[in-house]
Amino acid sequence: MKIEFIVNGQPREFDVAASETLLKVLREAGCWEVKEGCGEGVCGSCTVLFDDQPVSSCLVLAPLARGHSVITVRGLQENGGSLHPLQEALIRHGAVQCGFCTPGIVLTAFAFVERTPDVDREAIREALAGNLCRCTGYAKIVDAIEAYVKGVYG
Repeated sequence: MKIEFIVNGQPREFDVAASETLLKVLREAGCWEVKEGCGEGVCGSCTVLFDDQPVSSCLVLAPLARGHSVITVRGLQENGGSLHPLQEALIRHGAVQCGFCTPGIVLTAFAFVERTPDVDREAIREALAGNLCRCTGYAKIVDAIEAYVKGVYG
C-alpha cells in the first residue's frame, strides 16, 4: 500500500506492506541513524519522534504513520546541518562512546526536556529508562542533558 508521512520535515511517499515496521521503512529510505537494536521495544536504539512523542519504531507498523510526522535524530540538525545543542552537550561531556544508543537517547531527552524544561537528575534518569547504553554508566549522559537544560532554559 502507498502511504505518505513527513520525515524530518519533508513529505515522503512509501510503498509498504501492512506488516512492515516503521523502523524497516525508515532504514530502507536511508535513515541509517535509526538503529535496529533488540526488535522488541526494549533498548531505545530505534527511537524516533512520532508527532513529537518518542516511540520505538520497531513496534510501530508503518501504515500507522500515514499522515503523521516522524523525526529522526538527523531532523534535529540546526540550519546548515550543524549538530543540535543537545548533541553538542553530549560530545562536550564525553557522553558518546560507541554511539549506537545516542540517536535514541538524544530524541528521548529532547522530547522530555521540551515537555518538562524544569528537570533534575532523577527526572532525567527516569526519562531515559527505556534507553540502554552498554558503554557508559549514564552519569556523563545525565551531566550532558543537565548542562543542556541549564544552557537553554537556565
